[in-house]
Amino acid sequence: MGLFDKLKGEIIDVIEWLDSSSDTIAYRFERYGNEIKNGAQLTVRESQVAVFINEGKIADVFPPGRYELTTQNLPILTTLNAWMHGFNSPFKAEVYFINTKRFTNQKWGTPNVFYVRDADFGRVSLRAFGAYTMKVVDPVKFIKEVLGTSGDFTTDEIAGEMRNLIVTQFIDAVGESGIPLLDMAQNYKDISEFCQKKLAEEFKEYGLEITKFLVSSISLPEKLQEKLDEGTGMNMLGDMNKYSQMKAADAMEGAAKNPGAGGGMEGMMGMAMMQQMMNQNQMMQNQQQQKTPQNAPPPPPVIQYFVSVNGQQQGPFNTEVLKQMIAQGQLTKKTFVWKQGMSGWLAAGEVPEFTGLFGSTPPPPPPPM
Repeated sequence: MGLFDKLKGEIIDVIEWLDSSSDTIAYRFERYGNEIKNGAQLTVRESQVAVFINEGKIADVFPPGRYELTTQNLPILTTLNAWMHGFNSPFKAEVYFINTKRFTNQKWGTPNVFYVRDADFGRVSLRAFGAYTMKVVDPVKFIKEVLGTSGDFTTDEIAGEMRNLIVTQFIDAVGESGIPLLDMAQNYKDISEFCQKKLAEEFKEYGLEITKFLVSSISLPEKLQEKLDEGTGMNMLGDMNKYSQMKAADAMEGAAKNPGAGGGMEGMMGMAMMQQMMNQNQMMQNQQQQKTPQNAPPPPPVIQYFVSVNGQQQGPFNTEVLKQMIAQGQLTKKTFVWKQGMSGWLAAGEVPEFTGLFGSTPPPPPPPM
């Protein structure tokens, strides 16, 4: 340190911190010999607290504001140095600025899988991650428990310790909650709030407050997730089967009422696409049945016919759709039909397989009186 630097340090009479970072929690005001002039100006900005330390002991704490440093506003430092009748300039003290703003989007996550016992799936391994927000609420405790003699201190330097606390409490919270695995996703908010309450006391010991805690994801093992997705897909295809049957019947009715309209053809095309999806669903169900080791005889073949509507070939349609078409008067005994193996188109009334279909369908109700 040269003579110029020493002189420059001795004449400093403005103490302040302009924070240009986004992650600094504590900053030590540096100057030569920690010397402060009598009457020096201290500026503490919003979301800051200034803490004076004398020979390793925490002295006076200043909230946001502007101060002229005298024995009147440095009572603890005055007592420690026995300045009852004023003090000579300069005096020595360390000055720390503590950032009290909220530090948002701090990440947490389980470094390894953890295990829970579920009523449906037994012992299952999980992973989880999320984010939290924290702030310093007790600067003195933060300096004692965390900062020590460090200079600048950022969120990265405490992230590991906080992450360990969070993961431990989170695993306990998931176990205590008793929420089934399949209901976890719809209960993230409740789990987050429960964890935040458990973490409040832990953070308080460091002079910190956890103002928000979020669970972003709780992931299941890959194989279990695949099984759940497969089951969901089968349920969706089962519902689609019923839906496609209903839409096919509606499209046939529209085509019969508007033989020359393009909209009818579009409807029939949509109906054919849905029928194709329905056929694929039937194939998947048959494959699933084949995987099951049973001695039962194979299921009967699915009957599917093409139907001639206004001279246009539509279909093929299975028995359930044909029944609906007959019930709604869209398919009569005179309607021409064809299936694989037939030599040509025949009226439905001449096809033996349609006898039961027409016989099981009640006639149209009589007109109202």
